[in-house]
Amino acid sequence: MSSVTSKLPRSFVRVGWSGVLVQFAEQVSLAAAPLVAVLVFSASPAQTAVLQVAHTLPFLLFAIPVGLLVDRLNRRTVLIVSESLRAVTLALAIVLLVTEVLTFSQLVLIGFLGAVGTVAFSVAMPAVVPQLVDRDQLIQANRWVELGRSAALIAGPASAGMLASWLGASSAFVVATTLCVLGILLLLRLDIPPQSGAPRRPILRDLREAARFGWSTPVLRTIILTSFGFNIGWFIIQAIFVVYAVDILLMTPVHVGYALAASGVGMAVGAAVSPAITRRLSLGGAALLGPLGGFGAALALAATLVAPTSVLAMLSYFLFGFGPVIWAITTTSIRQAITPVEMLGRVSSLLVVATYGARPVGAALAALVSVFWGTTGCLLLATALFAAQLLYVALSPLAKLRSLQGAAATNADPSGG
Repeated sequence: MSSVTSKLPRSFVRVGWSGVLVQFAEQVSLAAAPLVAVLVFSASPAQTAVLQVAHTLPFLLFAIPVGLLVDRLNRRTVLIVSESLRAVTLALAIVLLVTEVLTFSQLVLIGFLGAVGTVAFSVAMPAVVPQLVDRDQLIQANRWVELGRSAALIAGPASAGMLASWLGASSAFVVATTLCVLGILLLLRLDIPPQSGAPRRPILRDLREAARFGWSTPVLRTIILTSFGFNIGWFIIQAIFVVYAVDILLMTPVHVGYALAASGVGMAVGAAVSPAITRRLSLGGAALLGPLGGFGAALALAATLVAPTSVLAMLSYFLFGFGPVIWAITTTSIRQAITPVEMLGRVSSLLVVATYGARPVGAALAALVSVFWGTTGCLLLATALFAAQLLYVALSPLAKLRSLQGAAATNADPSGG
């Protein structure tokens, strides 16, 4: 597959930098919230778990409704409102912290409301990109987005920890708020072409249309089901990794942190080398690296049952970042090429629900399996799931795609191309 590299439009660069700022702010605030909970409220593990639920539940509750809004409203407005909501909640947290009246319940509520803004941005961003760049620039543009996300995942949590240590917990919220405001200022100058004037129809009809489109298009169905399966396996591992690393692999907290950070490094490396990969492989071949990376990562971690070493754990998390970021770049581009622009918000919301809906399923499976078969059973189950999703994608129409033009042809011919 050839990869066309050309200068991206200024409008995309503006929204891209806004996305970088927004994601950096999100990662700083996500890391700062549990720090505040522990340092200010001496929160228990159960309370920090509640805080994590508050940050993730909006993805399940609001992704579909937000997808409808993204397809019905001006997408620039949705982006600005979503980030304004996050900025306001962060500013409120600062005020309550400084005046020493913040309670744990308020921190949970602020996290929940801020996450609603994150949901809206996450659904709207993939819908905006195809309106700003040509089809042959989609992979280049999505690589740009993923590089920014990788940088935020690596630097955001570390920045929050340093700020909280040096200047106090509220300083991390100050930085996150400032980044949000800068992102909003970039969006205020953004010019997004309006969607086509399709007739306004009943909400349930719009939802059925998007669900039917996503399920009846084999390539999209493969992407949705693979995202669901991947995240089940990923959260089985996430649920037990720290306990397994400390108790079985005898890793120190520092080495556990290195292992977790390795996924961000893998993402950055994967995004950096993706142009070379897409030049040498077909579009479907590049996408297959995501499931292949997931299976390789699970296999590396399962190998620690025989050879308990932290090196294999770090390799595992590196692969968990490397393969999936290439999957994200390629499949987001495919989704954007296949989906009519007026339906992009709703189809993006289906992916968000599949991704985040799988996470509590994976965590619940880990809890159940660990009761009977311990962490060993969890690692073997996750490896089997990653093997199954690799086989599923390898035999699917997605693996046979040659180019974005072939992907777009699935609109007219659902058999793929």
